Amino acid sequence: MSSSPYGSWSSPFSAASVAASSPRIDGARFVGAEIWWGESVPAEKGRVTVRSSSGTEVLPAPWSARSRVHEYGGGAWTADGAGTLYFVDAADQRVHRMMTGAEPVPLTPAGPSHGGLRVQNGRLLAVREDLSTTPHTRAIVEIPTDGSAAEDASGIRVIAEGEGFFAHPALSPDGSRVAWVAWSRGRMPWETAHLQVAKSDGGGRSEVPTRAALQPEWLSDTELVYADDPDDRWGLHRVTLDGATPVGTPHAFAPSDADTGYGLWVLGNRWYRPLDDGRIVATRTNGRDEVVLISPDGAARPIDAPADGHVSIDDADGSRVLLSGNGSGVTAGLWSIDVDSGETVAVRGGEPVNAAWMPHALPIEVDGRHGIVHAFAYPPANPDATAPADELPPYVVLVHGGPTAHVTGAASAANAFFTSRGIGVLDVNYGGSTGYGRAYRERLDGQWGVVDVDDVVAAARGLADAGLADPDRIAIRGGSAGGWTVLSALVRGGTFAAGISRYGVADLRMLVAETHDFEASYIDGLVGPLPEYEHVYVERSPLTHADRIGVPVLLLQGGEDRVVPPSQSEAIRDALASRGVDHEYALYPAEGHGFRSAETIVDALERELTFLGRVFGFDPKL
Repeated sequence: MSSSPYGSWSSPFSAASVAASSPRIDGARFVGAEIWWGESVPAEKGRVTVRSSSGTEVLPAPWSARSRVHEYGGGAWTADGAGTLYFVDAADQRVHRMMTGAEPVPLTPAGPSHGGLRVQNGRLLAVREDLSTTPHTRAIVEIPTDGSAAEDASGIRVIAEGEGFFAHPALSPDGSRVAWVAWSRGRMPWETAHLQVAKSDGGGRSEVPTRAALQPEWLSDTELVYADDPDDRWGLHRVTLDGATPVGTPHAFAPSDADTGYGLWVLGNRWYRPLDDGRIVATRTNGRDEVVLISPDGAARPIDAPADGHVSIDDADGSRVLLSGNGSGVTAGLWSIDVDSGETVAVRGGEPVNAAWMPHALPIEVDGRHGIVHAFAYPPANPDATAPADELPPYVVLVHGGPTAHVTGAASAANAFFTSRGIGVLDVNYGGSTGYGRAYRERLDGQWGVVDVDDVVAAARGLADAGLADPDRIAIRGGSAGGWTVLSALVRGGTFAAGISRYGVADLRMLVAETHDFEASYIDGLVGPLPEYEHVYVERSPLTHADRIGVPVLLLQGGEDRVVPPSQSEAIRDALASRGVDHEYALYPAEGHGFRSAETIVDALERELTFLGRVFGFDPKL
């Protein structure tokens, strides 16, 4: 086998194959004898369809199930056991009902957005957001399923309403009460979120003492279980109720040194599910995920689940559960698992990966300025290629968005697109990431643009100091908040030889002026409130110091992005152009915050590879 320079290896992972790879699952349900799941279709510009294990497409084109509540949506479809589909149409944000063999019909009037749909005991609950009012309002609502409120919102029962935010409505078994999570405009849900309970007609509201509550579920008519993190880790808690009033003090249930829960960005996440016999299937995250079965006495045992990253417990039926997520040894997918027999069926995706091409990511820890930094390393891997003995590989350091989010070291065709060509990937969970407890998450409080940059620099230097990466050929790549860290690291200089920013934040004041309601106060915690901290906003913004960027930069941007509008990337582009700094800019007019269409995914990946080859001096094979 002859050797070839890193970056120039031939690879079976084309950009088109990456775009068509692992399905993006968006919820799943047991529906009679079938299993239904939501799935994004890149070849149809990211349309979200609903499919069945029978082989049929339940929600045909041009319908698309996508919510815009809180901008990031989630919970845009659900179904009852008889096979009636309820979904939020991406085009008009109305809730629709689709019965077997029939066309969809609207259940809500035009105007407000809906998400977080849930059917229980034949009743349909949702989170509603109305941006036409001043101030904007949101609510937990019950929507008649007979279509009687399709033109007149007065027929929709409002259970709770206000200027704040709501998530995770859950109906009690007897149908008399509803529990949900709520938080105010001045906070993010992972900082402070309250568990509230009311009668299903909206009366008698009470609040359970919590810190950052997630996902309430009823164990009986008098007992609730929910996730909360009063002691650093999100874990399950129980509380007894008399009607809608808490009785006694909530108590932790099956605590562990791991998180059952993470940042509540979307409305459809489910980190656990109670079974009918009182047991609970739950995820526990400490970098990677573990799925456990918890007995009523709190004893827990691991479940042998293929997925170990961003696992969602989407539904339960008897002893069977539906799990979606990704894995370190399998592609992303959806599985049905019987927790008693251990029978595991891959419903969609979930194929074992070829370890010769996609070996398990290596969890690493490096000492950083603010403490331990967690990351996952993906070294170059290609069974048909070798590099010259005296050459070290180039690396791309990945910075996840959020920033209150995390990566799990999952097998990834997108990463293999680079590693199979001889380009290493280092995925960093910098301070501020979820999955390691509240203290690690709060490391970023007031320090965005400082701690995150220090941590990605420490991770990159640790790799180079260990002799695993060419210190002169390390690039940094990230999107959204990750793009902010990319640009901030390039401003600092000295570690990264190139940068790739996907819809990255460049100017904090511009971000605050243009951002949506959900994140309106996010920067208050990450940097500080305005106007007191305006000088910090100016000082930390990469645009302020764009004259310090002296390495090549690739900027990729969606034209319809309402979270980080094109003006941010274009301001950096113009600043680099004015100084003659090597840069490229690509605008995808129809894309929003995150690239969904296959055409865009292919073009962006090929641009990135070509850019790295030009900057680092290798000839990539597309």
